[in-house]
Amino acid sequence: MDLRKRSLIVAAASILSLAAWMFGRAEQAPNAPNPARKLVLVIHGGEGDLPEKVSPEVEKQHKAVLEQALRRGYARLKEGKKGASLDAVEAAIRVLEDSPLFNAGKGAVFTHEGRNELDASIMEGKDKKAGAVAGVSIVKNPISAARAVMERSPHVLLVGRGAELFAIKHKLDIVHPDYFWTQERWDELQEALKKEAKPSPPASKERGGADAVEPRKRHFGTVGAVALDGEGNLAAGTSTGGMTNKWSGRVGDSPIIGAGTYADNEACAVSCTGWGEYFIRFAVAHDICARVKYARRSVKDAADTVVNGELQRAGAEGGAIVLGPNGDFHVVYNRLAGQMSRGFITSEDALPHVAILDKPLPKND
Repeated sequence: MDLRKRSLIVAAASILSLAAWMFGRAEQAPNAPNPARKLVLVIHGGEGDLPEKVSPEVEKQHKAVLEQALRRGYARLKEGKKGASLDAVEAAIRVLEDSPLFNAGKGAVFTHEGRNELDASIMEGKDKKAGAVAGVSIVKNPISAARAVMERSPHVLLVGRGAELFAIKHKLDIVHPDYFWTQERWDELQEALKKEAKPSPPASKERGGADAVEPRKRHFGTVGAVALDGEGNLAAGTSTGGMTNKWSGRVGDSPIIGAGTYADNEACAVSCTGWGEYFIRFAVAHDICARVKYARRSVKDAADTVVNGELQRAGAEGGAIVLGPNGDFHVVYNRLAGQMSRGFITSEDALPHVAILDKPLPKND
């Protein structure tokens, strides 16, 4: 075979190979996730919201809800639609908000005046769009209201009555304030009010300040989620009822972008839980992302430095879940927090892995 014929055959084969590749691309759904990209969803049910020991039945109930949240969120990731990471975060958090076991939505704690005031935020890492609501008392799922603010308004944060009117206008699920009443949370408020009437014990120097109090008595229990979809987009969300016996109108870190929630495709997605005032002052979520993005730190190193370092030295208990654009994630809570409900699911096995209290996750924790 002469050189000319050989060249023609090679060229024809190349054209056929290119055509086959292009046909395969055309057949693929336009929004289908990259099959080679890892799908990840990580959630937390808050720190400091459970006693050090719980019955096997209570542990089973908590794990069941965490697993349900992971499955619900992962199902949205697998759909591969545009905004899948946001869909997964919202879906997972809605499950936790609908459970009375967590301090968000149905299980929200009470203010000093005996009301439930809920906060939430959500953010996507591609364009850094975000939405949040604070101080709402009739919105069944604050995380959905936060997403509506992000997608259907020019604003980032709406509060109180304004946020509620916005939710009504956009036909979100509205409930009577009594929907959020639970006996357990009411009893916690009564206990807090009784202790408030007694002289305060001396502050612990080890805990770091005159206003330091036993962490598990403040009932944080904030819930949150971070997700990575098939298009490589990150998202984060956080929802909470705040602190037991908080003053009416108090807003913590959960609805504050950069404090309790942050997402950046070039760095990581973060959802926090803990003593909100400190997370606001230290801009914890953004600080973790900045260390990843600019200092080239791993998500583990960045999260540990902030949560186990700066926060702990300041006397603030807390934790965070952090997820990077390559699928690496880390769950951290400092010794002042002591424990945190948490879980994850990935495309490696598509199975939920959960843990509560100070028990280790099955893997990757």
